Amino acid sequence: MKEKTSEVEYLAYLEEFITENRKEKFIKVLQQRTNHFTIAIEDVFQLHNTSAVMRSCEVFGIQNLHVVEEKYGKKIDKEIAMGAQKWVDVSRYNSNMDCLKALKEKGYQIIATTPHDNSCLLDDFDISKPSAIFFGTERNGLSDEVMNEADGFLKIPMAGFTESLNISVSAAIIIQSIMSRLRKSDVDWKLTEEETISRRLAWTKNSIKDIKRIEQRYKEINNLL
Repeated sequence: MKEKTSEVEYLAYLEEFITENRKEKFIKVLQQRTNHFTIAIEDVFQLHNTSAVMRSCEVFGIQNLHVVEEKYGKKIDKEIAMGAQKWVDVSRYNSNMDCLKALKEKGYQIIATTPHDNSCLLDDFDISKPSAIFFGTERNGLSDEVMNEADGFLKIPMAGFTESLNISVSAAIIIQSIMSRLRKSDVDWKLTEEETISRRLAWTKNSIKDIKRIEQRYKEINNLL
């Protein structure tokens, strides 16, 4: 309880250094954020696709993105992300199994996106369960590791000859669909009070240019040194 009070007090102090409009914007945006769903992308070869998926998470309200970086580069294309990297929390993993283990420990069911015939169609997907939606590589789709560990499968219904879409397009379609349905549902999908305060604190710190000096001053005022 004391730690929570301390965090709230610290947030109130830092918010003195941002505008009221920015503070209200943070609160408004966080009211639409969720951890009920999270997105995981597996070893994406083209970095702009990772950035585009991040942007879709930010736009549609998913707070956490998980990225497996077993083979390829470890950077975000800031031009494509359009600043989304400031507002979405990204967790990085060295292997698929590390990612899967971490998500299962958080209570997520693993949902693999795939065009397989036995997949659940997007409109029929059960939104009531906390789910980690996995997207595979551009070249080979999801790995056997993820497919074997999956609790369920999901596909976008298609009417043409082409069997699959680009990963960033698929992610945008799926995220928009499940988030739209989630907001209309009775599911308790919003961030907890603790999660909201934590994000407000992080976003406020990221918005202050001279944050190190201000943090130092706060510690001195409160005898935390």
